[in-house]
Amino acid sequence: MPTSICWFRRDLRLADHPALVAAVEAARADGSDVVPLYVIDPALWRTAGANRLAYLAASLRALDRSVGGRLVVRHGDAVDVVPAVAREVGAREVHVSASHEPYGRRRDRATESALAADGASLRSIGSPYAVSPGRVRKADGEPYQVFTPFRGAWLDHGWRDPAPHPRSVPWATLPSDGVPDAPETGADLPEAGEAAARARWREFLDDGLAGYASGRDLPAHDDTSRLSVHLRWGEIHPRTLLADLAEVGRSAGRGSGAPSSDDVATFRSQLAWRDFHADVLHHHPSATARSLRAVLPDDAWATGTDEEERLAVWAAGRTGYPLVDAGMRQLVATGWMHNRVRMVVASFLVKDLHVRWQRGAEHFMAHLVDGDIAQNQLNWQWVAGTGRDAAPYFRVFNPVTQGLRFDPDGEYVRRWVPELRHLDGTAAHEPWKVGPSLFASDDSYPERVVDHAVERRATLDDLHRGRG
Repeated sequence: MPTSICWFRRDLRLADHPALVAAVEAARADGSDVVPLYVIDPALWRTAGANRLAYLAASLRALDRSVGGRLVVRHGDAVDVVPAVAREVGAREVHVSASHEPYGRRRDRATESALAADGASLRSIGSPYAVSPGRVRKADGEPYQVFTPFRGAWLDHGWRDPAPHPRSVPWATLPSDGVPDAPETGADLPEAGEAAARARWREFLDDGLAGYASGRDLPAHDDTSRLSVHLRWGEIHPRTLLADLAEVGRSAGRGSGAPSSDDVATFRSQLAWRDFHADVLHHHPSATARSLRAVLPDDAWATGTDEEERLAVWAAGRTGYPLVDAGMRQLVATGWMHNRVRMVVASFLVKDLHVRWQRGAEHFMAHLVDGDIAQNQLNWQWVAGTGRDAAPYFRVFNPVTQGLRFDPDGEYVRRWVPELRHLDGTAAHEPWKVGPSLFASDDSYPERVVDHAVERRATLDDLHRGRG
């Protein structure tokens, strides 16, 4: 009796999962079972960051519990493993959420061909996005290059309602290789799994959405949703969020403490940015490693030992600029960094230390538990001024004024930079004004590695040369 396979990837949930719904419907039509399959590629496992692996392992264990301990984990190249499992159970169809990143597209084409050789098919249904990459286009059929018109077209295009939650799924029982032990990580990672994702979303709707439009930029208050990791692993789908947002939006601004229409629209725009970056990568797969626009001459960048030393001091949170250092230390300690601070630290690396954005993106992917190739690389290109819709290169974030504006009491800095906890208020953002005694010992806070004003001018001069 043919069995249906649901191949889980970036969709580690049961609710709002169109591919799972299709797999269940196919199994019921045949009077058969559904194999919940996850494939661990040892090559990818060895190269992924420890924080992501630890979180993935925890999320897979949560998914296994939700399917009654019947998650089938197999180790190996998916191109070999998926057809092998299909042959093992006599499956004619493998149901899966579509991949749109370059590696995933190549893998799926190869897997589809391998299945077809056995008379089976790969059925891609849905994606990790509200609107699948490639679907939102201009009237002439070309993709959007700029976010704001993309968002307008994205809103006009709309998205499907959340898929129904399948009930009484006939899960198959099959041998499993088990979830491998994740590498040790010292980061304080969030709870993984679909239940944790939905609980976090409900908590944010109840207590965090009101005031989000203004509060999301204040790292000390941490008024962000913290849903990026759950979206990255597909423990909750953006359609679910958008459906709930629409319901909240119908009563926005009514009553004391209720979210405003601006709060709702601002959060929805964050989901639009997520879809936009995926769309850009879909059309420009080289953006994972190559700048989409050249903005500076090649000799503008640090190289060799100079580059490595600058990268190392930035990664260690020892630049002498408190907001930058606080962000880099938060990243190591938690596998996450506040979005406003991500922009500041990225600008500092590229435009103050003159290190190419690819090096910073690599470091982020090594530590971020929400590391996602489309979001990470395109956000770095936005800051670096090299993306399709990027901040102009002449926009150089001043780490001091950014700190004074968005962390005015120095609370965020003091939380992550213990050397400065004795400084009150704004003094935490300009410790060099306290006097030389602050930098007297080897374990004290470091002096500024560069002069921001000088490096900003060098960056603008390089930009002018590049245009010449």
